[in-house]
Amino acid sequence: MKRVFLIVLDSFGIGELPDAKDFGDYDCNTLKRISKSNFFNCENLRWLGIGNIDGVDYIAPLDNPIASYGRMAEASKGKDTTIGHWEIAGIITNSPLPTYPNGFPTEIIKEFEKQTGRKVICNKPYSGTKVIEDYGEEQVKTGALIVYTSADSVFQIAAHEEIVSVDELYRYCQIARNILNGKHSVGRVIARPFIGKYPDFTRTANRKDFSLKPTQKTVLDALKEKGYDVISIGKINDIFAGCGITEKHISHSNDEGMKLTLEMLDNDFCGLCFTNLVDFDMKYGHRQDIDGYAKAIAEFDEFIPKFIDKMNNDDLLIITADHGCDPGDAHTDHTREYVPILVYSKNIKSENLGTSTTFSDIAATISNIFNLNYVCGGKDFVEEIL
Repeated sequence: MKRVFLIVLDSFGIGELPDAKDFGDYDCNTLKRISKSNFFNCENLRWLGIGNIDGVDYIAPLDNPIASYGRMAEASKGKDTTIGHWEIAGIITNSPLPTYPNGFPTEIIKEFEKQTGRKVICNKPYSGTKVIEDYGEEQVKTGALIVYTSADSVFQIAAHEEIVSVDELYRYCQIARNILNGKHSVGRVIARPFIGKYPDFTRTANRKDFSLKPTQKTVLDALKEKGYDVISIGKINDIFAGCGITEKHISHSNDEGMKLTLEMLDNDFCGLCFTNLVDFDMKYGHRQDIDGYAKAIAEFDEFIPKFIDKMNNDDLLIITADHGCDPGDAHTDHTREYVPILVYSKNIKSENLGTSTTFSDIAATISNIFNLNYVCGGKDFVEEIL
């Protein structure tokens, strides 16, 4: 293989893990939930084998799917974007990143206020849309920064773009990133700019993640060190804090991400193209929009044959996810779920890859394909599919 295209459908879980209750999740299944929507369609995903995956007994299987298929359990102690992507790239995180169900400690907030010169309001776990509904007017009037968190390891900062410019908000995020270290090393600091007039505030596409640097070497670093291309699309570069990336492309939506990934097939590179499609999680999972999530999957399903038709014989496509976010669950946070793995190339056979114990099987497989000798906790599946 000359090129691997790794596409992460952000939050596309396919059923709760055995330890889901330890993470506050009960009866969660993102795919099953959206499959009941009238807007759901996954015919091309079925051709790849999604209905043949263990446990996916609510989507009709095919006798001869064209891809290899399976599901992966998360070995890391978490269910957030950072830990999920790190595990895909080879890092298994044994200790969860810090979370703040009661808001951030006073010493953190005071230091942030001191360095930014702005007051902080809120400082509670909150829904991203609800927080600007409840605090947006005060932010506009006072210039204070809305700081909030969630069940994930995140420090989020919201401000109106006419009151705090996007670049200024990014600078404040970097200040927070520098403050949040040691025992307070949250996974991500996230800029959440919004626009509009009260009560009709809306978040913009200028979100930006300031992630914790990976705690050890990933397969991305190994690829880069060996001279291979590592191309990021979407928020991949942010998630890995730029580590191991040789070329980055920003996208603000699934449509942009799919378009950029399709265009990358025309580029002459050797290595990995790593894409995150964030709308599933950001726009539909957290907002508990079942129909919106179903429509987004149907749109991705239409993208699949366009992509496959343009693939070369030495290209490999891997489709997976980083966690779940069941839009019909009792809460609006991520859900602890299995994720699918669908592997397609014109030169591989269809095999049931079964149930893996870690997302890091992907890192191990990429290491094998490019002869990297990168060691991680995953098991490569190259011999199974060839």
